[in-house]
Amino acid sequence: MAPKKPSDINVETFSDHLVITQPNPLRAMVHYVEEKDFDDPVARAEQALADLSGEFKEWMRIECDRLHAAHAAIKRDGVNKERQDEMFRAAHDVKGHAATFGYPTAAAAAESLTRIIEHAPDLAKVPEEIITHHINAILAIFREQKRRDESKAETADELSKRLRSVADEYLIAVNQDRPEHLEAVLAPSIAPTE
Repeated sequence: MAPKKPSDINVETFSDHLVITQPNPLRAMVHYVEEKDFDDPVARAEQALADLSGEFKEWMRIECDRLHAAHAAIKRDGVNKERQDEMFRAAHDVKGHAATFGYPTAAAAAESLTRIIEHAPDLAKVPEEIITHHINAILAIFREQKRRDESKAETADELSKRLRSVADEYLIAVNQDRPEHLEAVLAPSIAPTE
């Protein structure tokens, strides 16, 4: 960039200070477009999301199948680090994707499951029915909640809240001597609800 000519710089002198104003070289870079040629990146992103929405159900099915398979492997072969990590990642992915795919209550149930996996001192000692109920709830929410059906959404929401309550009760009981985990267990939910 060429150095500024002294004539390009405006200096106002006051009794106790100077105000130096440089020209704005970015003004030359701004291009105004006709209203008919206006590009709205947010509208483009929303349209791209709408175009993909037809695939959301299939993507959610894949995530649910992965979670179900991870749980089945643990039931069949027992808990080890690899199987526990796979079930955590699968539940975490459901939690992260479910709201975008149109199943926000599945996200809440998946978050509750990830909390159990993350904060239980020993996953092998967690009552099997707690994990099974979480998995079954996620699968049922996916299967039964056809887009935004309000009656089923209310049932799914209530189910997710009850699962979270049961999970929290269990985690509080088993983490009495682990304050760092107890603090995380008592923290409010961060899963999207809408």
